[in-house]
Amino acid sequence: MELLRNAVRPYAWGSRTAIAELLGRPVPAPHPEAELWMGAHPGDSSRLLFQDGSEVPLVRLLDSEPTRQLGQGCTDRWGNRLPYLMKVLAADEPLSLQAHPSWEQAAEGFAHEEAEGVPRSAPDRNYPDPTAKPELICALTEFHALAGFRDAHRTVRLLHELDVPSLRAHTRLLAAQPDRDGLRALFTTWITLPEDNLRALVPDLLRACADHVRSGGEFVLECETVLELGESYPNDAGVLASLLLNRLVLRPGEAIYLPPGNLHAYLRGTGVEILANSDNILRCGLTPKHVDVAELLKVLDFDNGDTRVLTGTRSGRHLTTYQTEADEFELSRADWSPGEGGGVALDSSGPQILLCTEGRVRLSPVVGTGDGNGNGNGHGNGDGARSGTAVRELDLARGDSVWLAASDPCVMAHPLGSATGAQLFRAATGTV
Repeated sequence: MELLRNAVRPYAWGSRTAIAELLGRPVPAPHPEAELWMGAHPGDSSRLLFQDGSEVPLVRLLDSEPTRQLGQGCTDRWGNRLPYLMKVLAADEPLSLQAHPSWEQAAEGFAHEEAEGVPRSAPDRNYPDPTAKPELICALTEFHALAGFRDAHRTVRLLHELDVPSLRAHTRLLAAQPDRDGLRALFTTWITLPEDNLRALVPDLLRACADHVRSGGEFVLECETVLELGESYPNDAGVLASLLLNRLVLRPGEAIYLPPGNLHAYLRGTGVEILANSDNILRCGLTPKHVDVAELLKVLDFDNGDTRVLTGTRSGRHLTTYQTEADEFELSRADWSPGEGGGVALDSSGPQILLCTEGRVRLSPVVGTGDGNGNGNGHGNGDGARSGTAVRELDLARGDSVWLAASDPCVMAHPLGSATGAQLFRAATGTV
């Protein structure tokens, strides 16, 4: 069990306050800070901070002793790679509209670009690695996002409400086939419009959205989003595409899971994100970066309906787990309200990363009777006594994170200074 030093990614859409405040640094930061990376991504690996003052990149440690660090099940499945990356994501401006491929699509696309000799760092490369990139975001603050295609019938109603003359033919197209095929046809029409057409059409849409907001119509939030995106990305097809997507506002503790093929964009807010350790992104718009329309259409899932908001499954008094279909990761959260005590047992047969996001937490490794899968005595509530002998303890303040190797014993987490409460996020593998 060792503390981590993590990289901060300074993308232009990031916040100058959220990550700096979390890490206890001066606010505002001198430049936008978008993502705090915790994991073994080769582009910005976390570093383990040992008690003697030495450091080692986590990615290097995994190469040197994979079984001890990752566990046999993890190495059998993913080799010497940590299959997930944990982040704190802090957005003051929208990210690009994007989707990620499935395992099969990623492997095929990667092999094709390798055969074509496309450099992995090339700006027009779609598949820099052969792996999928499902992800989950859990809100720390109110978090705004676009995610998944809205029910097509509801989108027809939105388009009728706006009644943009230059979009009437497009509205009729979807109204005639309000299903995944109709959405594919309309989306394809919009994403392939020449720039001259967009330059003529988008201003009409923005005027209609402004009128709808002033009238207090049914789709005020969706129209406000179109207006915001249109101001930042004039003449971008992504502004049109946003009309087709679910507009979500997550409260702290709520999460959304984004499987392969889900078209989405994070708009603003701070959250803890966990994702498969991949760089494969197919962009749609709201970005000056490369957009490969043909490849994007191969990846997109046009199933439509409400995007499910996850509140997690509670275990005991303090532990909440966000369950998904992803084998690469599982995110859970331990909470203690002001005045509460009690321990949470964090067993796992694989590697874990823990991040303190509120208050202070003491971690007490205990050699005990857990089964290696999170089912030992006292799991989730700290009421059951665990046998064994405590070894080194570690105290985490807000913003601190720690690496737990698969070979480490179970950790019991307790809040310190219960007057303020505490919160701890855990990243772990899913099925191994």
